[in-house]
Amino acid sequence: LYTTVTTEAVVSTQSTGERQGEVWKKYHEMDDPESQPSPCNLDEKLNDFQKLCMLKCFRVDRVYRGVTNYVTGKMGEKYVTPPVVTFEAIFEQSSPISPVVFILSPGSDPASDLMKLADRTGFGGNRLKFLAMGQGQEKAALQLLDTAITRGQWLMLQNCHLLVNWLVDLEKALEKIQKPHPEFRLWLTTEPTPRFPVGILQRSFKVVTEPPNGLKLNLRQTYVKIPSTALQECTHEAFPELMFVLGFFHAVVQERRKYGKIGWNIPYDFNESDLRVCMELMKTYLDKSMEIDGKIPWSSLKYLIGEVMYGGRAIDNYDRRIINTYMDEYMGDFIFDSFQPFFFYKDKEVAYNIPKETHRDKFLEYIEELPLANTPCVFGLHSNAEIGYFTNAAKDMCSYMIELQPQTSSSDGGISREQYIEKVAVDIEEKLPALFELDRIRKQLGEITPTAVVLLQELERFNILISKMKISVATLQRALAGEVGMSAELDEIAKALFNGQIPASWRRLAPDTLKSLGNWIAHFTHRFEQYSGWIEKGEPAVMWLSGLHIPESYLTALVQATCRKNGWPLDKSTLYTTVTTHTKAEDVREKLHSGCYVEGLYLEGASWDVQSACLRKSKPKVLVEELPVLKIIPIEAHRLKLQNTFKTPVYTTSERRNAMGVGLVFEADLSTTDHSSHWVLQGVALMLNAD
Repeated sequence: LYTTVTTEAVVSTQSTGERQGEVWKKYHEMDDPESQPSPCNLDEKLNDFQKLCMLKCFRVDRVYRGVTNYVTGKMGEKYVTPPVVTFEAIFEQSSPISPVVFILSPGSDPASDLMKLADRTGFGGNRLKFLAMGQGQEKAALQLLDTAITRGQWLMLQNCHLLVNWLVDLEKALEKIQKPHPEFRLWLTTEPTPRFPVGILQRSFKVVTEPPNGLKLNLRQTYVKIPSTALQECTHEAFPELMFVLGFFHAVVQERRKYGKIGWNIPYDFNESDLRVCMELMKTYLDKSMEIDGKIPWSSLKYLIGEVMYGGRAIDNYDRRIINTYMDEYMGDFIFDSFQPFFFYKDKEVAYNIPKETHRDKFLEYIEELPLANTPCVFGLHSNAEIGYFTNAAKDMCSYMIELQPQTSSSDGGISREQYIEKVAVDIEEKLPALFELDRIRKQLGEITPTAVVLLQELERFNILISKMKISVATLQRALAGEVGMSAELDEIAKALFNGQIPASWRRLAPDTLKSLGNWIAHFTHRFEQYSGWIEKGEPAVMWLSGLHIPESYLTALVQATCRKNGWPLDKSTLYTTVTTHTKAEDVREKLHSGCYVEGLYLEGASWDVQSACLRKSKPKVLVEELPVLKIIPIEAHRLKLQNTFKTPVYTTSERRNAMGVGLVFEADLSTTDHSSHWVLQGVALMLNAD
């Protein structure tokens, strides 16, 4: 279908001459091409679904909105609008024998809303019981359940996903309930998990809780939930304005999450409880300051809010750096400067400032005047971040559709599923090289230097991968021919090859990657070529770090070799990095005496100005660009004095770093003429692999 649509577009463009090329370029550069007429009168030739396919060819980032428009047009707006569910409505539909399961999303916390519902319906105080699930809470939970069933209490078991195995016991206990008290209710909260017992889900009333979407809705929820007299409870005159700053900061850190890895390396569930505690902290410290000199204790507030409360959730150092940057940008005497008014963000259309009000209702009136939608620039991100967000959403949608497509043989005369898989397997088998002869290579290298050790370790891992791939494709072909049985592993490999994905058994033996199967095979071949050149011609002048299984080991070996040569202590040495003017590896003529040149790094969140040799604002619609060749030199740490540079993390893939700390390779110092806080909030990083 893609081919048909694209052919129509190409034929139409060619037949109407070069002038129509400008029409297609204009279509590609539109802000909302999904809502505009198709070029070259293609609206008359293509149906709505074919136009969606054309949109994916030209602007994959707009497919998400295009699908929304498609569903709205075909089925109605109610299928794309989340339902508004109140806790009163949930209570009315619940019963003593049907638990209510809240499926949590990051940032949502139904506990406070349930407490308010209990107060309104007369179940407050001792009639509402809470228990946060965790190790050792199994017996206590069952005891509370028995008591609640007989006495007609409400029981909320929080974070049930932490004790998934115990939920089987809970399921059995619920099945034994015969005549519960008519006022008994069981409330469960859990994060999405495939191991949650189906029996509980089938008999329960399921509610998906999500935090408000958008800066305005987030601020509105904050002010709706605080008491009308809360802003007058503090004696310090700056408390109402600082409360708005805190609410704005809370909304910003939640909204960054939807932009994926460029927002946060790890998606944190900042919730209402964080905000409430920070409100109490701020009130306490401002009241104490009034007893002394009335000065706002900025350093204490920034530390408690940025490092302890919100920073305490951030387990990644670069995420914590973002939080501290917001603290520096939002908190200080400068926000009260009357000569230079403070704005969180300002452009031609909107200005986010701190209203000079003292009553909650006045703040709500100001919030209602804010636009419903906001650009990523409000959070310090580039407008391209929204493109990345919609692109990833479209990719996820397509991957889900691939998973859902029929896995049966074709019956329309075309190539069958088995024939296609066999064809792919044969093609891969033909591209697999012979195993490296490690003993011969070890003798050929002679003196074993630190980098030679890295090469031998890399070849050993590469041999394991080659062996696994050879055995897999050979056995799979025999299974398809009926000579051997199709095991679960072979079935998974066949499914992956059919869908153009990397089999999990291969992925475990290879460097981290987000590539499709075809691109990964090309990457695999490039790795083999680099290893072969390293063996035959010696260590390459320009290293392609993405081709190494563990790139950190090579950089460590460089430091070790230089320290041995110069007699430096290893623990007091580091890496100095600088971007060269070489845009291609072929431009490098000589190998460095110590250190190395590195190619194949990709810059996200910014662009690189080759002429000025410094970071610049990202180009519109360019999410990632290749960095010129990077020079890495080992140096003694005390001799490294840098100015006007931004410490940039280098990750293996665009997934960046996960919760286990896996993915970070090293830090590169990139020159900049802007303050480093600008690039921190933009989420600037380098990657070894482009997706």
